[in-house]
Amino acid sequence: MQTFIPEELEDDILNDLHEEIQELHEASEQALIELELTPNDNELQRSLFRCVHTIKGDLGLVGFMPMIEVLQYLEDILDLLRKGEAQYTSNLSDLVLKLLDHVTKFVNDCIQSGKAVYDKSALDATIEVIKTITKDNRDEHDKRLEQAVRCLTKEEALDDDPALAPRIELAKTGVPKDLSPEKQGDVLFFRELMRPIEKRAGYVEGRGERMAILAFYINSLSSEPLAEDQLAVACYVHDFGLAFMPNQIVTKEDELSALEQNLLRSHVYKSTRLIEHLNEWDEARKMVMQHHENVDGSGYPLGIDGDKICDGAKLLGILDRYDNLTHIAPANGEVLSEKEAVIAINQRYKGQLSGKWLRLFNQGMTALLKQ
Repeated sequence: MQTFIPEELEDDILNDLHEEIQELHEASEQALIELELTPNDNELQRSLFRCVHTIKGDLGLVGFMPMIEVLQYLEDILDLLRKGEAQYTSNLSDLVLKLLDHVTKFVNDCIQSGKAVYDKSALDATIEVIKTITKDNRDEHDKRLEQAVRCLTKEEALDDDPALAPRIELAKTGVPKDLSPEKQGDVLFFRELMRPIEKRAGYVEGRGERMAILAFYINSLSSEPLAEDQLAVACYVHDFGLAFMPNQIVTKEDELSALEQNLLRSHVYKSTRLIEHLNEWDEARKMVMQHHENVDGSGYPLGIDGDKICDGAKLLGILDRYDNLTHIAPANGEVLSEKEAVIAINQRYKGQLSGKWLRLFNQGMTALLKQ
């Protein structure tokens, strides 16, 4: 392992660098997600190239040199891609994502700790493999990209049998394990109560369960995971208030009037009040209250923004939208596939969702969709 200590830079420069790298990382992830669906889209390929090129340039300007060389060779591969001399594959996506994760961590460590520890041998081995990818050995690209990913992550090669590759196993139920009898009783009660509410609101049966199971998986990818029991209750309870709304408004397909919209938005207050005296679910209640708030302040009911919104609400807001897109057809459209829904969330709600939880959602969904 090597330690890099950057030259002292002004805080404004470091803050700008941090924001720029985060934005470019997110833009790269979005481009990769869309390329999974349309791998030959040249505009997406060009966008991905520009993101990596800009990241490399930004690091060069502040002297964060250890990541420059590997980004240059990654840029060379993406140049082949945009010229039609290479093909987009899942292994290329893996390599880009993992390298950008390394870069983002490197930058964050430099900014927060004044130094970054990185695995130079893994980077050097990755570079040696990437250097062998040229326009003249196109048939070998995917195999070499897979090798580069393994060098970067120091994984042993798996057997060619895909059955031996590790699979992601989602929870079987939205009820967490190892709860106290009292908490388990509460969660099971909320779970059962959600079923008639889902039916009344016109949701596809099992909405709360689907959201809780997916929430557990995305939450497990976080370095600071949320309490599963609070997350589960929030997933089951967040729409309780819809049961006390006029059904013709809840299920209305035409555009709502301002009065109807305000009435429908009040469901978060009603949902929250149903558990306000259950002190053990305080964090879940906060998630429920805030799950329609947006980080840019454009949400409701209070219009709060940024860190004023709890992490659980930020994750719940993403999963709420995702389930709507995959299970509720808009008035003049169709239910989206899982891939299409992930792309839509990144495109339609840009700036409204938490960058941290959107990255984890994208990471998790990309892995799930691949298998």
